[in-house]
Amino acid sequence: MTLEPTDKDKHAGTDEEFVPADDTVVGKAFNGSLVVIAVIGIVITTAIWMLRKPDAPPPTEIDPIAAPQIVTTQAIPPTVAFTDITQSAGIDFVHQNGATGDKLMPETMGSGLAFFDFDNDGDQDLLFVNATHWPESNATDNPTLALYANDGTGTFTNVTVDSGLNVSLYGCGVAVADYNADGWTDVFISAVGENKLFKNNNGQFTDVTTTANVAGDPDEWGTSAAFFDYNNDGHLDLFVANYIRWTRKIDFAVDFKLLGVGRAYGPPTNFQGTFPYLYKNNGDGTFTDVSRDAGIQITNPATGGPVAKGLGLAPIDIDRDGFLDIFLANDTVRNFLFHNQKNGTFTESADIFGLAYDREGSATGAMGIDAGHYRNNDDLGFFIGNFANEMTSLYVSQGDPTLFADQAIGEGIGATSRSMLTFGLFLFDYDLDGRLDLLQVNGHLEEEINKVQPSQHYEQPAQLFWNSGPENRRCFVPVNPDTTGHLAKPIVGRASAYADIDNDGDLDVVFTQPGRKPLLLRNDQQTSNHWLRIKLVGKSPNRDAIGTQIEITTATGIQIRQVMPTRSYLSQSEKTVTFGLGDAATVESLTITWPDSSSQSIKDAKSDQTMELTQE
Repeated sequence: MTLEPTDKDKHAGTDEEFVPADDTVVGKAFNGSLVVIAVIGIVITTAIWMLRKPDAPPPTEIDPIAAPQIVTTQAIPPTVAFTDITQSAGIDFVHQNGATGDKLMPETMGSGLAFFDFDNDGDQDLLFVNATHWPESNATDNPTLALYANDGTGTFTNVTVDSGLNVSLYGCGVAVADYNADGWTDVFISAVGENKLFKNNNGQFTDVTTTANVAGDPDEWGTSAAFFDYNNDGHLDLFVANYIRWTRKIDFAVDFKLLGVGRAYGPPTNFQGTFPYLYKNNGDGTFTDVSRDAGIQITNPATGGPVAKGLGLAPIDIDRDGFLDIFLANDTVRNFLFHNQKNGTFTESADIFGLAYDREGSATGAMGIDAGHYRNNDDLGFFIGNFANEMTSLYVSQGDPTLFADQAIGEGIGATSRSMLTFGLFLFDYDLDGRLDLLQVNGHLEEEINKVQPSQHYEQPAQLFWNSGPENRRCFVPVNPDTTGHLAKPIVGRASAYADIDNDGDLDVVFTQPGRKPLLLRNDQQTSNHWLRIKLVGKSPNRDAIGTQIEITTATGIQIRQVMPTRSYLSQSEKTVTFGLGDAATVESLTITWPDSSSQSIKDAKSDQTMELTQE
C-alpha cells in the first residue's frame, strides 16, 4: 500500500489533480438550454397561431362535473423495536481511522462490512473492514480487519488471527463471493492504496492479490466493489469503484475550512475524479483489467480528465434483458448507468434513462445506493443517500425500464430525509408484511458542523421508512423513532448491512462509525407475520447464484427480488433472500430465473422456513 507522498504529489494544485470545480452544474445547464429552446418555440408557435386564428365558435353549455374525491388511507407503521446487542453478542471491534487532527478526508468516510458464511456452517458471520494509522504516525499498535464467527444464535467469536485476515491496510469497501468456484466464499478489500484479494481455503484466508492481478493503482482510493457476471460466461467478474485522486499533499492544498481558521473535513468538489475498474474473471484464478475496452472510463469533454467520484454501487439487470448493468452513485458529479451491450462492453446511459441528476438537474452528494421492486410489480426503484440538505433520491421507472423520474417527494421520503446526511441505506422487509421498507444510516462529516449550521449534528439517528403499499397516497411512512428502540440512537453512521444472525426469520442490522465501535441491532419484531428464506446454489462456476431473480406469488400479490449482496455503502449483506409473507401461510408459486436464463418453479411452499434450492 502506498500512502507516502509520491511524485504525483508534486503536481498538487495543477489542473490534473486539483480542480476548481466539477460538472455539478452540467445538468442545470442542459436543462436550462432545453427551457430556452422551448420558450423560443412557444413564442414562434403562438405568433403563427395568432395570425391564423379562426373565428371563435359560439359558446356551448357544459354540464358541471363534480371534482374527483381524493381518498387516502391512514397508514400506521407497526411497532418494531431494534435492540443494541453489540457488546452482549461479543462484538468488540473499534474502527481505527488514523485521525490525529490533520483532518484528512479518508478519516471521515468510514469503512464497510460484510455478512457471509466464511466457514460453511450455515449461519451468517461478520467481517469489519478497518483502516489504520498514517505512515507519518508514531503509533505502535497494528489495526487489522476483524472477522467474527457466528454460533448460529447471534453470538460471535473473534477469529481474525486464526483465519489469516489479521492484515493491516487503509481499508474501505468489501466484496465477498466464491470467485473460483471451490465452494468457499472469498474476500476482496478496497483501500486507500492497493486493494487486496483473499482466497478462502476451508476457512483460512490467503492473500492472492498479486497472482490474481487485482491490486489496482497504489495511488487510487477504492470504495464499493462487487462480484458479478457481466458477460454471462458463468464466472464472477469484479467491479471496483474509485473515489477521488487523493494524497495528503493534495488534501492540504485544498485546505477546506469550516470556521475560517483551522482545517475541516470537506466535500470532494475540488478533487479530480477517477476511473473505476472492471476485472474479467479468466476462470483460472486470475483476472484481466478490461476497464478501457469495456467502456467504463468516462472523461470530461472539457478537460479530458476522469469524471467518476464513485461511492455507491448497484449491479442490476435494469431492463431485464438477461445481462447485468451497473449503477454507479457519484459524489457531487452525475451518476453513471453502465448499460450492458451484451458484447462485453457498456454504454454510459444515465442521462438517457433519467438517472444522472436530481429533479432540478443538479448532481448530488450521492453515497449509498440500493435498488428493488418496492411496489411489488415491474416498477424498479433506485434509492440513493445524499449529502445534508439534499433529500434522498428515489428514481422510479415510468412504465418503461429505460425511463426513470425522481419521485422521492411523492413517495414520502423527500422532506423527511432532507435534513440528514445519509451514507448507507438499503431496502429490507423489517416487519415481514411482504413489502420492502427503507432504512438509511446518517452522520455528518465534520465534528464541529453544529457551530456553523445549527440544524446539523455530527451524530444523527438512523431513519426507518415503512412501506405502506402503493395504494396509499404516499408509499413510505416515516416511522416514529420513539418506537424503534436503539435504532434511533444518534451515531456517526456510515456503512450498513443486514442478515438474519439468529435464525428467527427476521433481518437484523449493523452500522459502522469512523473511529468508533459499530452498532449491531437485533430485530425484535413480534408481528406474527410469516416469512420464507431462499438460499440458492447455482451451477459452477457461479455457485453463489449472483444475479438470479426470484419471484413469488401469494394471496396478496407478487414479490420480485435479485440475489445481490452488494448494496448500501462499502458493504455486503447476506446472499440469502428473505420474503415477508404477512398472514400467508403458503407461497402459491415460486419461480427462480437463473443467470443462464433457465428457470425452476415450486408450488405451495410452506412458510416460516429456509429453503435451500440447487440449480437443476
